[in-house]
Amino acid sequence: MKPDFFIAKRYLFARKSHNVINIISIISAAGIAIGCAALVIILSIYNGFDTLVKDLYDSTSPDLLITPAKGKTFSTEGEAFAKLRSDDNVASFSEILDENIFLMYGGNHAVVTARGIDSLYGEQSGLGNYITSGEFRIWEGDSPRMVLAAKVSGQLAVNLGFLTPVQAIYPAMGDTLNIFNPAAILQTEKLFPAGILSVDENFDGKYVFMPRELLGSLTSHDDVSCVELRLLPQALGSDGVVTGAVQKAVARTLGDDFIVKNRYQQNESLYKVMRYEKLAVYFILIFVMLIISCNALGSLSMLIIDKKEDIGILRSMGATNRQIRHIFRMEGWMISLLGIVIGIALGLLICFLQARFGIVKLPGNFVVDAYPVKVQWGDVLLVFVIVAAIGALMAQLPVKKGIK
Repeated sequence: MKPDFFIAKRYLFARKSHNVINIISIISAAGIAIGCAALVIILSIYNGFDTLVKDLYDSTSPDLLITPAKGKTFSTEGEAFAKLRSDDNVASFSEILDENIFLMYGGNHAVVTARGIDSLYGEQSGLGNYITSGEFRIWEGDSPRMVLAAKVSGQLAVNLGFLTPVQAIYPAMGDTLNIFNPAAILQTEKLFPAGILSVDENFDGKYVFMPRELLGSLTSHDDVSCVELRLLPQALGSDGVVTGAVQKAVARTLGDDFIVKNRYQQNESLYKVMRYEKLAVYFILIFVMLIISCNALGSLSMLIIDKKEDIGILRSMGATNRQIRHIFRMEGWMISLLGIVIGIALGLLICFLQARFGIVKLPGNFVVDAYPVKVQWGDVLLVFVIVAAIGALMAQLPVKKGIK
């Protein structure tokens, strides 16, 4: 064992009286440990929410979304779309018509976004898994049905057990308003509610689903608003997102009149916000760690003053200033490393207990009842490296000024 490391270890671990310097050193290590634990826990919680939100959106967002570059609707007739339908990578090809309509049920009403879909959409999109009441069904024999999002259903006070239809209302295209009979311009379709589903707060207050043919007839639209493509696993990357080559191939097939977005691009603002929030929290906590590490700087400065006699003895034994500085630098590093190791271990333990037992619960109604955590070893390594670097810097400053 090298003499400088041996002496630094003796200063840190040897039995000694609990004077102010020792207490400050203990507080410094404890502060670093608490800071590292907080970093690991908070970053893991962000990772948990990030994974939860991504899984939620990934289960309902298509692999590729095709929308028109101009206008609201487009036709899927033609060679390009025929080629996509027969593509070996395409598992499902869903044509969707979106339009804002007015709904009435009993004495209640709401303006919603109606999605005109085919009968296979519930299974292909995964939305059928989010049904809370009834079934995801838009046809009952020859009778059309409607599936409503939870908040829309609550606003209309829909009861699936009642034999009361939902009235879908839309102004007739091209008709002239009759001031003596304004209602004559309105077209109405009646659909019995078949199911209620809940995905997230934004979704639940916005959508209803009905047959595309019926919505097209109601709104006088023969075209579609978008096409959703769900692809086979071989067309997806390791992260579950469609590969760039496949996306570009689809875009080339369709030409410049269409926009093709992958799953991340469909929810780009959400993913950016989550990434920037995590980065902001990380920098705030690193700043807190800088402040906490000032304790180590103070304790090391006081230790150098306290060990002036030892420094003189070491010099008389032939130790150079460089060797003496190294001893006290190692003392500061060891205080920091002790706090880092204890803090990371404590943070990982708390994350394990939270993931295993869900100790801290989420307030209100959410898709999970406890804070989700997901430890990413890259984050743990980053915490170790950054805090160790801060500790090394804090050890360098008092040594350089105190030993000349």
